Amino acid sequence: MNIANKLTVSRMIMIPLFLIFLLSPIHLGTLSAGIYHLPVSQLIAAVIFILASFTDWLDGQLARNYQLVTNFGKLLDPLADKLLVMSAFVSFVGLGRMASWMVILILAREFAVTGLRLVAVEEGEVIAASKIAKWKTFSQMVAIILFLFNNVPFGLNGFPLDQIILWVAVLLTVISGVDYFYKNSEIILRSK
Repeated sequence: MNIANKLTVSRMIMIPLFLIFLLSPIHLGTLSAGIYHLPVSQLIAAVIFILASFTDWLDGQLARNYQLVTNFGKLLDPLADKLLVMSAFVSFVGLGRMASWMVILILAREFAVTGLRLVAVEEGEVIAASKIAKWKTFSQMVAIILFLFNNVPFGLNGFPLDQIILWVAVLLTVISGVDYFYKNSEIILRSK
């Protein structure tokens, strides 16, 4: 297993740690700055999520720059991204901090594209992540990071930046899903 794939696997290993700290009922203290308060466990979760997100960028750079692209990586990298992002989104719904319909829409797209990838594999093809899908993942990760710092004053004309980026992520999620199915429609037609 090459270094890029090891980073992808490490991202998957970080997911349970992220969830433990995000959803931890144990109070580890609170960091305060004026009227803003952030639980230490949530800060640790944010650091883990940022590190995991960084491995997504780093494994892609290593794979492309050192010709380490493998079919294993093409399949596992998007799966690791989905698991990381979906675990955060579902947790935020459970915590009452994110609209469930948005997360359902994102989940539906992820399951649909994963299904398309499985059909492609049966046809002997591997569908790599598109550029718009990479922007989708990036916007989702930025939205999650902003939600992890939910009490910190990020905003634009009184409208919270985390909500703006979440709307962008939802829009890119829908567009990238349509793009995958449009560009790979022949795979679906062949599999019938």
